Amino acid sequence: MYYKTVEENVELGERGKDGYLTQPLLYPTATRRTFDYVLVADKVDDEDDQKAQKQKAFIKLLEKKNIKVTKIDNDDKLFFGLRAPREIFEDYMYLLKVSDSCNWCGDVKGNVPQATRIRIVSFILKNTFINTGENLDELMIKGVFDTTFCLHEKEQKTLSKKWAQWSALFKPQPFSDVKCYFGEKVALYYMWLSWYTKMLIPAAVLGIVVFLYGLAFFKTSPLIKEVCESNITMCPRCDKRCTVWKLSDTCTYAKVSHLFDNEGTVAFAMFMAIWATLFLELWKRTRAKYVSKWKVYDWCEEEEELILEIMNDPDCQAKQFRHSYFRSTLVLILVTLMLMLIIGLAHALVVFRVVAAPLLSEGKLEFIKDHANIVAMILGAILHYVTIQIMTRVNKWVSFKLCLLEKLNSFAATERSFTIKMFTFQFFTLFSSLFYVAFFLGRINGHPGNYVRIAGWRLEECHPSGCLTDLFIQMAIIMILKQTLNNIFEFTVPWLKNCVRRRTAKKLQRKCGHCYRKACRDADGLVEPCDNCKLRDWLRNYHLAPTDAFSLFNEFLEMVVQFSFTTIFVAAFPLAPLLALINNIFEIRLDAIKMVHLERRLVPRKTNDIGVWTKVLEAIGVLAVIANGLVIGVSSDFIPRLVYRYHYGPCANGITNTHCMEGYINDTLSMAYMSHEAVEKDFGSKQMELDNKINITECSYRDYRTNEDYSLTAQFWQKKRRNSTEV
Repeated sequence: MYYKTVEENVELGERGKDGYLTQPLLYPTATRRTFDYVLVADKVDDEDDQKAQKQKAFIKLLEKKNIKVTKIDNDDKLFFGLRAPREIFEDYMYLLKVSDSCNWCGDVKGNVPQATRIRIVSFILKNTFINTGENLDELMIKGVFDTTFCLHEKEQKTLSKKWAQWSALFKPQPFSDVKCYFGEKVALYYMWLSWYTKMLIPAAVLGIVVFLYGLAFFKTSPLIKEVCESNITMCPRCDKRCTVWKLSDTCTYAKVSHLFDNEGTVAFAMFMAIWATLFLELWKRTRAKYVSKWKVYDWCEEEEELILEIMNDPDCQAKQFRHSYFRSTLVLILVTLMLMLIIGLAHALVVFRVVAAPLLSEGKLEFIKDHANIVAMILGAILHYVTIQIMTRVNKWVSFKLCLLEKLNSFAATERSFTIKMFTFQFFTLFSSLFYVAFFLGRINGHPGNYVRIAGWRLEECHPSGCLTDLFIQMAIIMILKQTLNNIFEFTVPWLKNCVRRRTAKKLQRKCGHCYRKACRDADGLVEPCDNCKLRDWLRNYHLAPTDAFSLFNEFLEMVVQFSFTTIFVAAFPLAPLLALINNIFEIRLDAIKMVHLERRLVPRKTNDIGVWTKVLEAIGVLAVIANGLVIGVSSDFIPRLVYRYHYGPCANGITNTHCMEGYINDTLSMAYMSHEAVEKDFGSKQMELDNKINITECSYRDYRTNEDYSLTAQFWQKKRRNSTEV
C-alpha cells in the first residue's frame, strides 16, 4: 500500500541503544477458530436472478480485499463466514503508530484483540459498494442479504459467571473484562450507570427522610386539620354538570399534599441542585481514571474513522465538509415544526383532562363522580405515557432523516447530531405536559364570572391545598410505568424469542449429531472446526435478538431521561431518587444478561468518553436548578405560607395561644356571590345545590381577590414580590 514505502523510513518496531529491535510493533497472529463476521442470505436457486448476482458481486469484492470467505449451506439459508487476513491488521496498527490522535498501546501485546478485528471488518463491510453503488445496508433492505453479525466467543462464559447473572446483583462490575469483550463504549456506559446508581444512594436516603418528615406531622398539621374539619362550601369545578362541594370531602387529598409539600421539600431541592453538579464532576474524574488505565485518553474516533477509510480504500479521497446554509435552514425549520407538533400534543392532553373531568362527574359510579378531577388526571398521565411510547418511535425516525439531510462528513459527527435531536424531541415529549402542570395549572383558569375556556370547556383548577400534588401524581405515574413496563418488555421480548428459536437450534443439533473430532473441542481455538460445528455456532448467534447502532443509544437515552426525572421537578417528588435507585440496581443486570445471553454481540466501539451525553447531562443539571427554584417559588405553597406566618397569621397579629398557620387555608380562599351578574351566568341554579337540596348563594374558590369587584388583593402582590425575590 502507498503509505508503507521505503521513502517514509518508518520501521515497524522499536530499536534499543545497540541498534537492535527490542520490541516488535507487530505480533504474530495465531490461527483463529473464531470468524470475524458472518453474513446470512436467502438461498436463490436461479443463478441469473438479480439477488444472486448481487450476492456474488459483493462476495467477490470482499475476496478482492483479501477477506477469506467460508460458505456453508443450511436448508434455505446461505452462511458466509468472514475472516480478515493479517495484512489488514498490520496496516491498521501501522497507521495508528504514525497517527497524532490515536495510538496502538491501548491493546494488549500479542494477538490482535477480537474486538479490534470485529470493528475493522464491520467498517469494511459497511463501506463496500458493488457496481450499482449499493452498500451492505441497502442490499439488506432489498433482501439480497438477510442479516450480518459478529460471533460471541468463549469469554462470554467468563462474563456470564462474573457479571451477567442475578447472583452478581450487588457485586462490583468487571469493567476491564467488559471493555475487552464489548469495547470501551459499552464499558463506559456501564461505568457511568454504576457511578450514577452509587450517587443515587444519598439522594434516595434524604428523599425518604423528607417523606418521613411529612409523615411525622401528618396528624398534627393545622393545615390538614383545617381542611378535614372545614364547613366551607367550594364553587363548582366545571360548567353545567358539576355542583358545589364541601372542602372537607378532600381530606385525603390534603394529607397527600402535605407529604410532598412541606418545609423539608425546599431543603431537598437545594441538596439535589448541589448533587447534580457533584455527580457530573466526580464522574469526569472516574472516567479519566479508567481511560488513562486503558490508554485511550487521547483517542479520537474521527481519526480512527479516517484510518479505516484508508485501509478500506487506499485511493480514497478525504471527505470535505461544505456548509450549506440551505440545508441548515431547512433542518432548523423542520426541527421547529416538530417541536410545535410535540407541544401541540401536550395541549391535546390538557384538553383531554379539561373534557374528561366534567364527563366523569356524570358517571354512574359514586367513587368516580366524587373524584372526577383526580381520575381525569390519572387517565391523562396514562395517556401521556402512551403518547411517549408512540412519539419515541416517531422522534427516532425524524431525527435519523434530519441527520441524513445534513450530510455530515463522519459517523461520529452524525451520531452527535442524532443524539442532540433525539434527546430534544424526547425531552419536549416527556416534559411539555409536566411544565403545564407545574407552572400553568390553576393560574390561567380565571375566576367566577370570568373563567378561561378552551372550545367552551372551562380550564381545571388546583386544589385548595396546593398544585404540587397534581405534579407529583403525573410524575409518579409516568416514571413508574415507564421504568416498569419498559424493563419488562425490554427483557421478556428477546427472552421469549430466544426460547422459540432454541427449538430450531435443537432440531439442527439432532440433524448434525455429535461431533467426535478432537479439533472441534480445542479449548484454545487454534484448530479449524468442522462445518457442522461452525454452522451450529453460527446458528446459535443467528437466533439471538439482533442489535444495531441504536442498541446502546437506547440504553443511554433511557437512563438520561430517568436522570431528568430524578433532578427536574424533584421538589414535587422526593421519592424519585429512590425509585431510580431500585430500578438501576436491576437495570444493570437486566442489560448485562440481555447483552451476553439474549442478543447478538454488539460491534465493539473504541472511545474515551460517553460523548455528547456529557453536555446533555450538564444542560439538565442547569435546568434542574432553575426548574426546582420555580417549583418552590411558583408551584409550592412554601412562600405563601411564609407570607401568611409572618404578615397575616395569628403570630403576626400577636396571638400566641394558637398555631401560627391557623386559618391559612381560609385565607387563601375568596368568595363568589350569586348576586353578581357574571357569577350567576357561570353557575346554574342546579349547580348551587348541595346533596341535601339546599340552595347556596355563595361559594369559595382558591385565589386572592376582593369580594366586590374580584380584583387582586394587596396580599397577592406581596406574595408575588416575595416569590420573585426567592427565585
